[in-house]
Amino acid sequence: QLQASGGGLVQAGGSLRLSCVASGLTSSYHSMGWFRQAPGKEREVVSSITWSGNMDYSNSVKGRFTISRDNAKTTVYLQMNSLNLEDTAAYYCAMKRWGRSAFEIWGQGTQVTVSS
Repeated sequence: QLQASGGGLVQAGGSLRLSCVASGLTSSYHSMGWFRQAPGKEREVVSSITWSGNMDYSNSVKGRFTISRDNAKTTVYLQMNSLNLEDTAAYYCAMKRWGRSAFEIWGQGTQVTVSS
């Protein structure tokens, strides 16, 4: 399972760090990623990291968010800086296993609310 945490209420310009712990799953994976969904909007990818360490970011968060993970590759973090109102959403972590075409293991969401 994937367990996400770290969400909360923060003022615009502030920072939060999300964590996603993978347990009881495959020992390796193709990618882990962070997605978000705001009320009334479709889910969008925020950032991802492959097993080999290649990282990707959506244009909306590039330069503000940083994805990383621990040495065991079981915990993935999302450091979010310079948060703005548009970052308010439920954030989900997900895993894409080897041979799969999409992220198919999902954790529960953690809410991030940015206030003015």
